Amino acid sequence: GQVNGVCPQGLCQTQELGDRLRPPSPPAIMHYSEHEAALLAEKLKDDSKFSEAITVLLSWIERGEVNRRSANQFYSMVQSANSHVRRLMNEKATHEQEMEEAKENFKNALTGILTQFEQIVAVFNASTRQKAWDHFSKAQRKNIDIWRKHSEELRNAQSEQLMGIRREEEMEMSDDENCDSPTKKMRVDESALAAQAYALKEENDSLRWQLDAYRNEVELLKQEKEQLFRTEENLTKDQQLQFLQQTMQGMQQQLLTIQEELNNKKSELEQAKEEQSHTQALLKVLQEQLKGTKELVETNGHSHEDSNEINVLTVALVNQDRENNIEKRSQGLKSEKEALLIGIISTFLHVHPFGANIEYLWSYMQQLDSKISANEIEMLLMRLPRMFKQEFTGVGATLEKRWKLCAFEGIKTT
Repeated sequence: GQVNGVCPQGLCQTQELGDRLRPPSPPAIMHYSEHEAALLAEKLKDDSKFSEAITVLLSWIERGEVNRRSANQFYSMVQSANSHVRRLMNEKATHEQEMEEAKENFKNALTGILTQFEQIVAVFNASTRQKAWDHFSKAQRKNIDIWRKHSEELRNAQSEQLMGIRREEEMEMSDDENCDSPTKKMRVDESALAAQAYALKEENDSLRWQLDAYRNEVELLKQEKEQLFRTEENLTKDQQLQFLQQTMQGMQQQLLTIQEELNNKKSELEQAKEEQSHTQALLKVLQEQLKGTKELVETNGHSHEDSNEINVLTVALVNQDRENNIEKRSQGLKSEKEALLIGIISTFLHVHPFGANIEYLWSYMQQLDSKISANEIEMLLMRLPRMFKQEFTGVGATLEKRWKLCAFEGIKTT
């Protein structure tokens, strides 16, 4: 159907036509990258793509894409933009030359047109002379007279236009000659000298102001230096003594900390020596027992099974003594940091059921605490034998010492 005499289909076609005639929206500016900058640098050298490229360059600079890394690349693009100025000036000179040639062609064409107008007017004037004029009818004479007047008006207008062009050329030539005259040169030289003198005066005033500013700055520096010296002289001996006392207290605190660490190391060393002497004494006792047992076997003729039972008993005694030493060696946690380390190490070894050497464990812990050492980790593991145990794997050159998590086994034996 129709609405107000207009077909909806025709309305849609009108809207589509309007959409097609609407100027396209400007393309979105791409984001800066080294690749895009290299492409843009090439576009800046192309006359046909320069306008589009200079718009992108301006947008990037206004966005703040220039930084220390991209400065050289942006400088190269700005340099390309500056090089385009020379091309524009050459293009302008070409257009100016074309304009001069067009003016000359127009003047020549106008001269030819004016010559033809003169010839046409001469024909009309010859027609109005009596020997030809008497033979025309009244209507013809009227038309010839109208045509003659119209042609003379057009000829005069063209002649005035041509004379105007020639007057302009003569004025330009006169200006050029005046510029070349000595008087003009003198006036130009005088104005140049005046401008130079004014510039020198401005520069002299600027230098004088700078000199005054430097003098004021020197005076301020002198005053600050004198004030600093007076301040240093006003420092009392009590203040100096207080500063020395604070320094000494700090050094004493450091000394106490070092002394405490040294005492801890000494106690650990004494405990290790005690364990070593105890182990040596136990080993000696066991060796004597073993020797006596062998003699007893040889004397009484005990069976091989009895000897094995004695060896098993001896190994059990050694293991029991080792566990006793372990319990003596086990100490409580000293800080919350040690508890955190134990938790992290336990988690790490739990997902490594075949164990891990101390270097592997240390490299993992260093990602969490760069100050921790392998020795510190190993000492912590040795202090908790019911949680961590050490095993040897491999043979010969492949022999390796690994730590394993044994907390699940140790809790059953407690």
